[in-house]
Amino acid sequence: MKVPRLLKPLMALALMAGATVAIVPAGTPALVSAAPFVCDTLCAGGEYHPIEPLRIFDSRPADQTNGAGPINDVAPFGRKLLGAAPNTAKFNLDLLGLSNPSLFQHPWLGGTQVDAASDVLAVVASVTVVNPSQPGFLKAYAKTMDESEPNASLLNFAANRNVSNLAILRPDASGMLTIALRGGPAGGAADVVIDVFGWFSTSSYNVDAAVSSNPATPFGARLVPVDPARIEDTRLTSGAVPAASTLHVPIRGAVQLGTSTVVVPNDPGVVGVVLNVTGVTPTSSTFLSVLPVAPSTAPATSNVNLLSGAVKANLVIVPVKADTGDVWVYNHAGSTNVVIDVVGYLQTATVETTRAGRVVPLTTPFRAFDTRSAQFGSVPLGPRQAEDWSFAAFSASVNIGGVSVGLQSALIGNLTNAALGRQLPTSPVTSFLTVYPRPAGTSDAPPTVSNLNSVDTTFGADGVPVPNMALVRYNPADQTVRVFNYSGYADYLLDVSAVVLADPLP
Repeated sequence: MKVPRLLKPLMALALMAGATVAIVPAGTPALVSAAPFVCDTLCAGGEYHPIEPLRIFDSRPADQTNGAGPINDVAPFGRKLLGAAPNTAKFNLDLLGLSNPSLFQHPWLGGTQVDAASDVLAVVASVTVVNPSQPGFLKAYAKTMDESEPNASLLNFAANRNVSNLAILRPDASGMLTIALRGGPAGGAADVVIDVFGWFSTSSYNVDAAVSSNPATPFGARLVPVDPARIEDTRLTSGAVPAASTLHVPIRGAVQLGTSTVVVPNDPGVVGVVLNVTGVTPTSSTFLSVLPVAPSTAPATSNVNLLSGAVKANLVIVPVKADTGDVWVYNHAGSTNVVIDVVGYLQTATVETTRAGRVVPLTTPFRAFDTRSAQFGSVPLGPRQAEDWSFAAFSASVNIGGVSVGLQSALIGNLTNAALGRQLPTSPVTSFLTVYPRPAGTSDAPPTVSNLNSVDTTFGADGVPVPNMALVRYNPADQTVRVFNYSGYADYLLDVSAVVLADPLP
């Protein structure tokens, strides 16, 4: 076990404008006047509102989308260019439709009482790069006046491979989001697809009025991080999921696989779940969709894109079926095994004055550490090794308008295995990374879960950096997390996009 690596504090990080600790849109004064009521607490700030998955952006033509055609495409239309240098090859998306109300018509916002300009803090979506002509990576961030790019990425991709990742998309004050595609010096192009799964509300969102006007609108939910636990592994239970078939997964009352430990309470207030879903060695290239209802036809959205024989994980935030509390995993083609780890759930009916479970998105994603960097030792994590990272200084520095957000229980960030080296030059290696709260006591055994899987990049092997969004719960005593590497020598990084608030410890 290595000693903890320490993160430098983010002394100048500003999450949102405003002089008081209220979760409001960027660039908007606290307690905005657009709200139909006065809010003197955090109210619905940082609460999550799940929706049935909806595709809101697709740059592909109709012949590649089963006749759907482009969805809300923007200039430059069609395939998007890959640029070799910062501030090139990017496009701006009116994520909330503020400059063009017809863009989305806000069907995913849940009712007429929702005003995207004042009520929506951030959007939870899956971003997919489709058929890129060369390797590269994608960034997504709030559009800035100086056009600067954060030193953080959302996903990495290889040529001719579809790759997706979950994202917390926080636009600028006008609702604009920038998507930047980076590739090699030879240029290239790729298509981009965005599927929305829910949104976080601001302090000014009057959730009671919204529900009164539209009973189908869910009340805001708090995010409850849990110690990660495996609840399904079809290799051990029902066997591989056939093509065009679904896997039924109970969520409320779910227990850890092989034990009696309850992972998610059997409570009707649980309206959603945060899962790490892994497709394992499909017999053909396919995609997985996680849904709150059993689909009768192929879903229009996806969560995990898989190549034949590959192992790929994606974080998923999805509503559960209202009456039964279940979800379904749809497999499009071939047959594939599916592994599901629970890392958190979404629960309504929380007392308004509490802070626990409120999510505060950062203004832009922030690179917390990169083991390739001299600042963090330039040392990869070896086989069967684990190391601890202290986030105490980081969490203490997170602020809103100069005021600390206080105690936090977890972070949400993009974990990337940037490079995986072989133990022996002639022996290819595969591995996985697991991130979990630093255990109390002396136990070194990691939980039976994983965050992402990767293959080696030694000597120009086919492996590419592998990203996956992660909900990382802290050890509550010292805000430390542990990272375990199964095999090979892993260089990895973490780009933080949000923090989860906690109530003060007793």
